[in-house]
Amino acid sequence: MRQPTIRDVAEQAGVSKSLVSLVLRGSDQVRPEKREAVLRAVQELGYRPNAAARSLSEQRTRTVGVLLNDLRNPWFVDLLDGLNSLLHDNGLQMLLADARLNRRTGQDLTGPFLDLRVDGLVVVGTLPDQAALGAVAERIPVVVAGAREQAPPGVDVVAGDDGTGARLVTEHLIGLGHRRIAHIAGYGAVGELRRRSFEATMRAHGLVDEELVEPSDMTEEGGYRTTVRLLSRPDRPTAVFAVNDMASVGALSAVEELGLRVPHDVSVVGYDNTNISRLRHVWLTTVDNASHEVGRRAARRLLDRFEGRGGAGQLHLAAPTLEIRGTTAPPLTD
Repeated sequence: MRQPTIRDVAEQAGVSKSLVSLVLRGSDQVRPEKREAVLRAVQELGYRPNAAARSLSEQRTRTVGVLLNDLRNPWFVDLLDGLNSLLHDNGLQMLLADARLNRRTGQDLTGPFLDLRVDGLVVVGTLPDQAALGAVAERIPVVVAGAREQAPPGVDVVAGDDGTGARLVTEHLIGLGHRRIAHIAGYGAVGELRRRSFEATMRAHGLVDEELVEPSDMTEEGGYRTTVRLLSRPDRPTAVFAVNDMASVGALSAVEELGLRVPHDVSVVGYDNTNISRLRHVWLTTVDNASHEVGRRAARRLLDRFEGRGGAGQLHLAAPTLEIRGTTAPPLTD
């Protein structure tokens, strides 16, 4: 069966092919009755635009590459939703790649996107090699979302304010009466910012001798092992602040396995406000780092660069909030 063409749509709607093209591109220079006639003809005929032909005529593919640091991380879900919603509204499609898998196989992280001629690139999470990213940014617009490493010139970075978020957690626990507070720390710039803010807040409240910092790999298993070590100490902490929700889930498992209760014996706080933290049987106190807003702002910065309004690369921080749920409470009195 022959596929309907733009000429068929124009004939059925009683308009010119150029006017059909304007409607399909979302132009506001078309009268409402003409637009309605074209859209009705498109639906009745089952017409689908030829993306390849349109790409050639516009010299754009209307696709955006999205390079995820690790596809398994649930924190990315809300960020991708915010990113995709604005891109979709502007007629753009996302192409996803998992940087973790590419690193394991030794593949080029950004080359495949250039081969596919994407219009722009959004890097989500920890940055790949800075030199490679800088080379890509010389060819197409690049925005980094959710990472805090130094980006190459001309690349915008959009992220949550990790320092503020960690301070909110630490002050919440201190306000409840906790003094012996442990931080399950992470890696990279984000992990360092959260750790430094925790330590600075403890110091500001005169609790530098009470703080405990243990490194982890930011996984559930890492959070479990670290919490077992922390709670096996003779001066075990009364509260644990984990670098992310995944590590917090491991911490919750460790507390239960050791015969303790959350929050009766130990308060636990996470970071990221992922879907996991909102499960009723978890109901984790955590930091909402505005991941949906980070995604939308990243999309907006990319759209600005498409229109030549990018300028020098800038850092854009979204304000976090503390979500207080069922895993924090005042400590037991000694």
